[in-house]
Amino acid sequence: MKVRQAVEKDAFEISGFLEDLKSLGKRSLPCDQDYVRSHYIDHIDNIRCSVAEDENGEILGLQILKVASETNPYGVPVGWGIIGTHVRPSAARHGVGKTLFAASREAAKSAGLKKIDATIGDNNPDALAYYEAVGFRTYRTPDGKVCKCFEVS
Repeated sequence: MKVRQAVEKDAFEISGFLEDLKSLGKRSLPCDQDYVRSHYIDHIDNIRCSVAEDENGEILGLQILKVASETNPYGVPVGWGIIGTHVRPSAARHGVGKTLFAASREAAKSAGLKKIDATIGDNNPDALAYYEAVGFRTYRTPDGKVCKCFEVS
């Protein structure tokens, strides 16, 4: 598995597996290519937008690390990191998320982040378990969400 920076042309493939996640009830946000580009690959607050791909170049997952601005929609303190992870359903439970997080953790250190927030729907046990497994801990629970924090060291 190889991790690299996401690029514009990845939007098509990412959009496809986000649609798969949506059809499984694991995603509620838009999945179209324009959304992928504007909210993930080219977002103004990005620190890193990584994809993991297999030996054939198929994208297995995506992880976005942004810095929280005053206008972030999650209520995350300004200057913290905000992370999001999406793994192709056929690649779930194969270490994709952990591999992506290793790259994001290094990017967070390089950017001088002290903390990273993961805001997760409280009805998403897979995501809750993933973030717990990589070291995030619950620090608040607004309606319908669980907010987990990772202390960057």
